[in-house]
Order: sequence, then structure tokens, then C-alpha cells
Amino acid sequence: MQMMEPHIKTYKGIRWQVIFPFLLSWLCHSVSGQIHYSIVEEMRKDSVIANIAEDLGLDIKQLSYRKLRIVSEISDKYFFINLANGNLHVKDRIDRETLCETEATCFLTFDAVVENPFNIFKVSVEIQDVNDNYPHFFHNKIISEVIEFTSPGARFVLQTAEDPDFGINSVQTYRLSDNQYFSLITKIRADGRKFPELVLEKPLDRETQNVHELILTALDGGNPVKSGTALVKVIVTDANDNAPTFTQDMYKVTLKENIPINSTVIVLNATDRDEGINAEITYSFSKTSGDLHHTGIFTIYPTNGEIKTNKNLDFEVTKKYELSVQAKDGGGLVAHSNVLIEVTDENDNVPDISITSFSSPVPEDCEPGTMIALIKVHDKDSGESGEVDCNTIEAIPFDLLSSDSYYRIVSRNALDREKVSSYNITIVATDRGSPPLSSRRIIKLEISDVNDNPPKFMKSIYVAYVSENNLPGASIFSVHASDPDIGDNAKIIYSLSSTNTEDLPVSSYLSINIETGVLYAQRSFDYEQHKEFLILVTARDNGSPSLSSNATLIIRIVDRNDNAPKILYPSADSGGPAVFEMVPFASEQGSLITKVVAVDSDSGHNAWLSYHFIQVSEPSHFTINQHTGEIRTSRVFHEKDILNHKAVVMVKDNGDPSLSATVTISLIVADNFQQVVPKLSNQLRDVDSQSSLQLYLVIALALISFLFIVTVLLVIISKCKQSKPLPTFTSLSTNLYPPVDPRMLSMYSDGSLPFPYSYNVCVALDSSESDFTYRKPNQNVPVENLIDADDSGLGKETFPISDEVSFYNKENVM
Repeated sequence: MQMMEPHIKTYKGIRWQVIFPFLLSWLCHSVSGQIHYSIVEEMRKDSVIANIAEDLGLDIKQLSYRKLRIVSEISDKYFFINLANGNLHVKDRIDRETLCETEATCFLTFDAVVENPFNIFKVSVEIQDVNDNYPHFFHNKIISEVIEFTSPGARFVLQTAEDPDFGINSVQTYRLSDNQYFSLITKIRADGRKFPELVLEKPLDRETQNVHELILTALDGGNPVKSGTALVKVIVTDANDNAPTFTQDMYKVTLKENIPINSTVIVLNATDRDEGINAEITYSFSKTSGDLHHTGIFTIYPTNGEIKTNKNLDFEVTKKYELSVQAKDGGGLVAHSNVLIEVTDENDNVPDISITSFSSPVPEDCEPGTMIALIKVHDKDSGESGEVDCNTIEAIPFDLLSSDSYYRIVSRNALDREKVSSYNITIVATDRGSPPLSSRRIIKLEISDVNDNPPKFMKSIYVAYVSENNLPGASIFSVHASDPDIGDNAKIIYSLSSTNTEDLPVSSYLSINIETGVLYAQRSFDYEQHKEFLILVTARDNGSPSLSSNATLIIRIVDRNDNAPKILYPSADSGGPAVFEMVPFASEQGSLITKVVAVDSDSGHNAWLSYHFIQVSEPSHFTINQHTGEIRTSRVFHEKDILNHKAVVMVKDNGDPSLSATVTISLIVADNFQQVVPKLSNQLRDVDSQSSLQLYLVIALALISFLFIVTVLLVIISKCKQSKPLPTFTSLSTNLYPPVDPRMLSMYSDGSLPFPYSYNVCVALDSSESDFTYRKPNQNVPVENLIDADDSGLGKETFPISDEVSFYNKENVM
């Protein structure tokens, strides 16, 4: 072994003078869209290979945004990209012999993938060999038997040394230690490999020396040179002058990778011209280094030389095997040969689908052409069996676009989460082998919500009916709007935004629960004040931007019977004495006397009024129409009939419970005022006495006796008193009687006097002593408060009566 100079730096035994040019000058060029680099193996971890970003023409500042990355099944174990500066670094130790074995060239390839926009760059890194392996013999001791009378010049094939390095770094020469019996020559086989042969220089004598030990050295061509040694032990035996021979120096076999286990690979054949035990041949593997049969893939039968498979073959793992076999006869002579087994590819690998980039969820408003996922498809098979076609099987709004061995899933149409909230995208990859193999991958894509739907009411117009006199704070109605969005985009807030009230805002009448849409009354409604509310209800979602919709709510107040009838005519609001009506004595049966007029503030059935007598003189001379309130005579009057009739009229509505109002009417039967005044005065006194008597029935018995005595005295005094003639009045201008209130004058005329003539009536104590004074027409008589209650053409006037009363007879005044 040579000593290394101390001034030369080495890395793991490798001279930097050899590898330094590779570290400083690797190739970097683009050929047909590919980037090629050349490095040496055994580079240190984190070493910089090149600035791949500059070589690809990428902006270093956008590397993270564009997601520059390595996509490969193997290369990503050995390389990585620094996104901060775009440098390509060594990630792990690279051993060319492990990766490519004895191949002439060794490449690591990967795809440099970027997005936004999407692109793929092919990158290959050539691994240059470094002399980092020593030649070595599989067996440290090589035993060879030589017959003692073997002639000089005989050759014996020795075991070859193995060196995983390639080219000049592999085994180049062999050396043999100095001795007088043997020399060494190196021969080259057809495949270019060198093997040593031991040459006998002079005859051997077993009795003189039966064992010869030699040192065999194998040297490579590296700088510095590396070597390996083995001990060759030559045993001198008795005569066996014929060695076995194989029919071929190298056997070639082609096997399919799916060949069954225990299948016959080949049957070796070696012959020996000797006889007996020297002709008995035993087959075996002479070495296993680099042939992998030591792992148990192949077995050889010693007696017949049959080689069989012991395990399954895999083209994707190992494409060929080289087996060294030997045939040894009973005398110890050995023959060597090689078996080259080539494995052919079969379509036994399904395509592999890997997701390198996936965005989920995606918003439903994403534009067509948005990339959803990036998929890489790989098939370990070769040829057509490794060519893969991809497609989707569902009817989905996405396209699968091909880019070499990559596929992009992009949106084709606008998405709508409210129709489809998620998609199961099934990707099927099928190779072109025979028969074709396929695999599938399911991607679940979620669609995120966007506030693209406003709240929607079930109706555009709602009508609610609420009874008046309701309790404040009670729930009266509920509206509901739905929003097909989700989350905050579907959270609805209700509000009242319009009013048809003039005096107060709608908030003083109604309120709404902003979350549930339930409406509440803020106060008690009054049908007579507000019969209907027109409300605009707004439903607004909580999205950004917020969307809203409106609905019209009509609240109709339902009337309740809370108003009693109000009598307009005859009016008794003053609380004075009863109202009087004149009834002509000559009235025929069914004549209209007067009409009671009433109104009710309620509506509907609650405002249907009916008229009834609840107190009337017996026998009754009058009837009242239940529906119209007209009072008519029920028969013709006679001289003996009572002139004054008192009737109490009740006006009742049709509500439940029913409400009513009453009015008292005094009906005076007479043809003129003069004849009825004395009788009326007496009757009035009697009526007043009877009324007083009814009011004081509870007075003690002593008071009743006292009144009786007073009554007797009054009767005696009235009989003793003489009546005197009354003076004749020439004018009605005296103050004996007060003037009649103009408000009590009737504006009605049936033809006896021109309307609107008015006159005063002054009634004497006796019916025979009465005068009338006519006045000029008064055009300023107020008529706005007068009520014409006559539907048949007859008119009457009612007015309060006092101790001094003026009467007007519409037919008998002369």
C-alpha cells in the first residue's frame, strides 16, 4: 500500500484532488425542458448543488408563494430545496453503488413543481463515481487442488475480486506473491470483466511439499489505488488428470418476473473424462457477492446442476442476476461458469395515485378554472405497462387536465353549496398493459359557504287578526324567514322598519323578537282608533355583506263589543226630564209618531242594533220597530184614553255580552196645546206624586200617616176655594210667562206655516184662554243640531219640558 502525502486533504479516504473538479464544475444546462446536474457521490449533507431557482428562471421572492417543491419517489430522500434562496441541497448521503450497482451511468431524477401558475420541470442529477470501495474477495481463502504430475503451463481459474465502483475505479489488475511454482495472468472476458488464472511454472511434488500458500492481490485503478487480498491455498493431490468442463462459458436465461416459486431456471451440464470418483461432479455456487442468490432467491441442486427459484422475482427491484457456478469432480478439479439471468417486465403493478396538492374546502364563488388538486400518477412497470391514463367517473363540475405524469383538477362551472355541499371525486388510473390494471383514489372536496342567498319569507304578505283590548306584552303573531346558507350567513335578525300610524311610531305599538320573529303587542289595541296596521318586516342575515328581504305584515284589529249603543235622537244627554212627543188625537192606526236613532262605535255583529220597549203604559197604544226604531200607533185613540204615555226605549246591540242604552219618551195625545195643558198639568202632578211615592216607599210608617193628613187638608181647601175668571191678555209681551227658548222651536213644517217661520206659544191656565203671537221669518235659526227622523214625510220635534212648556202641534194649530 502506498502512503498518502500529508498535504493532500481526503474525505473518507478519497483524494480531493480527484473529486474537487466535480464539486466545483458540475454541469447545469436545460435540454428539451430538462435541467441536468452532475455531482459526485459521498457529498456531505447540506452541501449546495446549484441554485435551481435561477436555473429555472424563477423569482426567488416568490418561491414560497409558488410552492416550489421536489416530487419524486426516490430523489426527495436525497435532495431538498431551500425556499429562502433557491439552492438545491444534498439531504442525505448518496451511494452510487447502492443506487445503480454496476450500471454505466447513474441518475437521480425528480420533478420540480411550481404553482400559481402551474408548471413542471424535469431535473436529472448524474452521480459520478468516486473510488470509495476496496476490492475484496468473497472468500478470504481460496483452496485449489492440483494433481502432482500436472504438466507445467497448466492454468487454474481463481476467484475474481469484486469492487462496487465503476470504470477505472473497479478492479484493474491482480498480483501474486513471489514463489517458484506459480505465476499469475489476467484474462478479459467477453463482457469486459477481468479474472485471474494461476499458471503452473514447474512440476509439483506432493511428497516434497503438499501445500502451497500464495497471496492474491486485486488492485483497482483509482487514485490512490485500493487493493484487496485473499489467501490461495494449493493442495497437491494424486493424479486426476482431467478437470470438469461446462458446455458453455456463460449461460443466458430470460425469466418472467411472475414466474412461480420453485420453477426451473436452467439445468447446468459439465463433463469429466475421468472415471470413477474423479468423474463424479458436484455443482455449487462459487461465489455470491453481488449476485444476491445468497439471500435465497435461487437454489442449485448439487447432483444434477438444476437451478430453481426460491422466491418471487421482481423486475422493479432487480432486472438481472449473474450467478457464478462451479463443477467439481471427485478428484478435486473444478470448472467455473456464469449464469446470466435477465428478468422481463410483466404488468403486475397497479398505477399509484398520489395527491401532491389539495385545497379543501373551496368557496362556492370560486371562479371557473381554479385548481383544486394536483395529482401525480406513477406505474413501476415499464413500456406500455407503465403508461397510465387518468379520468373521473362521476358527473362533477370539475375537469381533469393532464400535464405529463401530473393531473390537475380544476373547476369547470360555478359551484353552489346550497345544492351540493361536498363532492366525492373518484380518480381512476388505468395503465396500458395487457391486461390493463387500474387503481382509484377518492378525494372528498368540501364547498365552503358564501353569503349569496338573502333570507326568504314563506309569504310576501302576512295577515294577522288581533282582538282589541288585548293584554300588553302578549304574543300576537310570528313570522319566519329561511336562509339556505349556513353559519353566520344563515343567522337571521328581524326588525320592523315601517309604520302606518300617524301619532306614534310602530315601536310603541309592536315589538319583535330579533331572533325568533315573534311579534308582541306593546299596548292594548282599540279597534275604534286603529283598525289596521301595515308593517314592513325586514329579515337580515349576519353575513358579510349582509343580505335582507322584506315582507308586508297586515295586522287587522278584530272588534270586540266594548262600546254601548249611543242614542242620537231623541237626545237625553242633558240628564233633564224626559223627552216629549205630540201625538195627534186623530192619528190612525200605524201612524209614525217618531223614530229613535242610535249608533254603535263597534262593527259587524257588535253594531247590529235592535229597539225595544222595556216600560210602556198599559194597555200599550204604541209599537216600536225592532230594526228601525220607528214608533207607531197601535190603534185609534178614544176620549177616555190617557193623554200622557211614558215609554222607556232600550237600544241593544248584538254583541256577546250585549250592551244597551235607554231613553225615556213621553208621548202626549192631543190635537192642540190648549186642551191638553190643564190635564197635562194635573197628570204631571200625579206623575210627580207617584214618582215621589215610589222613591220614598222606604220612609217610615209615621211619615206615610203624615202625608195622608196633608192630602186630606188640601182636598178640603180646594173644594172651598172659588174659582175666579182670568183676565184677557191682549198681548203676549207681558212677563207673566217666560219666553220660549229658541232652541226648542221646531224647524219642521207640514204646510200649515211656511218654513222657517217661528212663533211663540203662550199657554193659559185654561184651554179656552190662549193667544198666539206670530213673528217675522227668522233666517238665522240654527239648524245644524236638528235631526230629521221622519222617513215617511211626517216630522216631529222633541224638547225638554219644564214647569212652563211651549208646545207645537204640527197639524192642529190654527
